[in-house]
Amino acid sequence: MHIVIIGNGIAGITTARHVRKLSDHTLTVISGETEHFFSRTALMYIYMGHMRYKDTKPYEDFFWKKNRIDLVFDQVNAIVPDRKVLKMASGKEISYDKLVLATGSRPNTFGWPGENLTGVQGMVSKQDLDQLEALTPTIRHAVVAGGGLIGIELAEMLHSRGIPVTFLVREKSFWKNVLPPEESAMVNAEILLHGIDLRLGEEIASITGDADGRVQAVVTKSGTTIDCQFVGITAGVSPNLDLAQSAGVETRRGFLVNELLETSVPGIYAIGDCAELREVLPGRKNVEAVWYTGKLMGPVLAKTLCGTPTAYQQTTWFNSAKFFEIEYQIYGEIAPEPSEGVAHLAWFHLNGKHAIRIAYRKQNGQVLGFHLMGVRYRQAVCTHWIEQGTHIEEVLQNLGAANFDPEFFTQYEQAVLDAYAEASGVTLTLRRRRGWKQVLATLSLK
Repeated sequence: MHIVIIGNGIAGITTARHVRKLSDHTLTVISGETEHFFSRTALMYIYMGHMRYKDTKPYEDFFWKKNRIDLVFDQVNAIVPDRKVLKMASGKEISYDKLVLATGSRPNTFGWPGENLTGVQGMVSKQDLDQLEALTPTIRHAVVAGGGLIGIELAEMLHSRGIPVTFLVREKSFWKNVLPPEESAMVNAEILLHGIDLRLGEEIASITGDADGRVQAVVTKSGTTIDCQFVGITAGVSPNLDLAQSAGVETRRGFLVNELLETSVPGIYAIGDCAELREVLPGRKNVEAVWYTGKLMGPVLAKTLCGTPTAYQQTTWFNSAKFFEIEYQIYGEIAPEPSEGVAHLAWFHLNGKHAIRIAYRKQNGQVLGFHLMGVRYRQAVCTHWIEQGTHIEEVLQNLGAANFDPEFFTQYEQAVLDAYAEASGVTLTLRRRRGWKQVLATLSLK
């Protein structure tokens, strides 16, 4: 059997690796972006000079031949499902028995006048990075539009090269639909601290260019003109559905898939950013365009492809990012504002660089989620507490077991206990710090 995967990002490659672990099927991965798999989350570090491109490849180039995974550097122009054939940009045809769409995302666009000018682009692909690198010597001022994770990363990238950046965020505070108000304010302050011209409640109306078709200014909806030679479009991403029409696959926002990650066309599957689940857990999204989701889907789909139909089930939500110098983690359910019946225990360091927030049910104390700024907690511990419905007070007394900060970092567990005592009137004692594996074993017996 020949399994073909379109896309060599984390979703496609994880699927390929696990198919190879489970079978001897013929396996082909096609990409028109790069010849080899690389860590997309490291694009910014290449530009900032922290890494070289070759350092972002998790596997040596010989890995693919050794594991009998055929890599094809080409673009798929069309899928012919009735013949089970892919038509390639090179003019070749590639046949398949089972097909996996792992085509990823593309930046959202909004039909702004001038958005097709040279110097207006997103930052999601290796080509985007190469294009930015080529333009950099001529950029005297940049505008980044969109207040999400890609936007703040792009602002940091440009800032690292000494390029003045104006950061347009449509909302009244950075990422306010995800971050609680206090944490959002922390990020606002961090952006300003690094010399970024942050403009909240502002967005693009149009982009103007010069006689050569190069961007020269942005006009905002408030009527302000900002001279610039680069505009980063970072207001979210959408699934890449270029192949949907030729494949005859049903779509809404993404390629619609069932619990087996199979599309409406038998034998064609979708995974990662481009997949839209028909059924989701309460409070979860049908499209979850994050690195972790693709990595989790891969092993599950591999089992199905290899003859053991296995349903994909959403696990406890988690994500991580970095806002300049502030690291961010979230585990479980923790909304910007507590919903009815839910309480938030929040502690903030006076330096504005560290915060710990824990959501729990008022009625029974069950922990629902963790929201961390400038502090690292172990995913295994936090996820276990959430999935076991551990009481907030049990969690607080063992909080040291979750801490994943390096040995000489300041620990803030006692401060969190003090915040709980102030809010609830209940004084707790931090238990002697035990190994996190020991804590998990103890909790599993209860």
